[in-house]
Amino acid sequence: MLLRVIIIGLGLGFFALTFPVSAQAPGQPPDTMAARVEACTPCHGNQGQGTSDVYFPRLAGKPAGYLYNQLLAFKNGRRKYPPMNYLLEYLGDPYLQEMADYFAEQRPPLPAPAANDVSKEVLQHGQTLVGRGDPARQIPACGSCHGPGLTGMEPGIPGLLGLRPNYISSQLGAWRYGTRTAKSPDCMQQVAARLTEADVTAVAAYLANRPAPVAIAPAPKGAYVLPFACGSEPD
Repeated sequence: MLLRVIIIGLGLGFFALTFPVSAQAPGQPPDTMAARVEACTPCHGNQGQGTSDVYFPRLAGKPAGYLYNQLLAFKNGRRKYPPMNYLLEYLGDPYLQEMADYFAEQRPPLPAPAANDVSKEVLQHGQTLVGRGDPARQIPACGSCHGPGLTGMEPGIPGLLGLRPNYISSQLGAWRYGTRTAKSPDCMQQVAARLTEADVTAVAAYLANRPAPVAIAPAPKGAYVLPFACGSEPD
């Protein structure tokens, strides 16, 4: 049933998203970006706030530069997920930027921390990697790139809160095995390649268990210095 809803939504979304936003005609519903991206709601939730599905991420509030890069990656096939590849294949880059700008401006509240059945030791290990990293293995702290509050930084570093542990695990796995890539130097691939399966489980559990910070907006560009060069974060 879910797959059917997704397919129908994507079909309607493709039809709606293909044409530029126009002025509202008398007696017709508003032709706005908010109305057009309702096709994204079955997977990504209202205003991109996420859903209970463990494999579809929250979009709301992430930096527009990051969201635009991901839309381009799906459009160009660098990120492979057939429904997204199909939906974006024929959309123009300026339109993708408009979509990214819309979701970046949304600020729905973060969901409650995800329930988990991992041990305290696993959560502690995740906290250590997120907060301090592992210098012996050249693993930087997640917070050194994604910010002290893990809310990301403009223009291209995403926040890590409000995501389900299964999604976080799947993306770290994709980085580790090269099925997800970014512009060179691909800093996430470099970091993820040094993680073990136990590391991934611990980091995903800890991040999904974090309460929402007071401020959920990304930090402004240059708020902190990255530990190394990252291709997705221009100078």
